[in-house]
Amino acid sequence: MNIVRQQNFQLRKEKILAMAETLLLDNNQDITLSELASELDIAKGTIYKHFKSKNQLYLELIILNEKKLLEISKKYNHNIKTYLSQYMLFHMLNSNRTILLHVIEERLTNNEKNLKESFDELYQIREARILEIKDMTSDYLKSLDSAMSIRDYLSYIWMVTHGACLLLNSTHYQKSIGSRERLITLCINQALLTPDKSSSIE
Repeated sequence: MNIVRQQNFQLRKEKILAMAETLLLDNNQDITLSELASELDIAKGTIYKHFKSKNQLYLELIILNEKKLLEISKKYNHNIKTYLSQYMLFHMLNSNRTILLHVIEERLTNNEKNLKESFDELYQIREARILEIKDMTSDYLKSLDSAMSIRDYLSYIWMVTHGACLLLNSTHYQKSIGSRERLITLCINQALLTPDKSSSIE
């Protein structure tokens, strides 16, 4: 495959992924490859040139999302306050995408046995992201004389972020949370304050 064909092949793959994400968010649950092909005005078989199955396509979306988070880690690994803000905003400003991709990943993890290489790639990217911010997080916790471990603090950040996404994405709670911006700011500020308040549990 020559360079031009390779470039066109990659561009088509990116278009398929972009449209798949758009349709998923519009449907808020699932799509069919026939629907995807129709929206892209391509043959369904063309999609199979890029992805073995719909599940692989879904996992590629999750991997792409994780790569964006890795870039955030690389860009802001010198300032934890900026990093946390950017990480949490990435999720909370797109709460429906965060929740949907999480649900899909849980389903694939439990039911999909034929995508080991893709799962390995996903986990490698996540490990790289944690390594990018490990030292920065350690220094931050030490500066506050916090008893929290790096693992526990990052787990807490994940919990607060995804909990906020559930709230922001809930039709019921939309009526009672008031300002979305205020809630987002509160969550970010709380995440930064928490280590200073933590202590060991004997």
